Amino acid sequence: MSHFSTIKTQLKESKSLIKALNHFGYEINHEKKFVKGYKGKFTAVDISMDLPRNTKVGFKWDNNSNAYELVTDLDLWKYDLPVERFISKITQMYAYHTIIAKTGEDGYQIVEQKNKNDGSIELVLTRWES
Repeated sequence: MSHFSTIKTQLKESKSLIKALNHFGYEINHEKKFVKGYKGKFTAVDISMDLPRNTKVGFKWDNNSNAYELVTDLDLWKYDLPVERFISKITQMYAYHTIIAKTGEDGYQIVEQKNKNDGSIELVLTRWES
């Protein structure tokens, strides 16, 4: 029998999470704050979206861990990307957007960005003192 699964993450900032999701072309359902699963059952989430192949996912805030959890029905996961790889890609882009936001607040600017062969992103930042 199918059920909703929650997968813990370290994602804490909604703005960076949404930017990471948008980076990969995922569109957030701003009106629909739920994920539909097996036999039409629903569960409430804070951020919801549809992946290709009719895979429904969401992120729900967890007060115990102070982070978002990925919520989906793993039995209905039809997306080409395995769920672990999906979380890994989102987490990397989340970290990127968090770094850009936090360093930007401190006056840093990106001087150089390199996407490495191993999938990592190298950033060179600078801040001009006046």
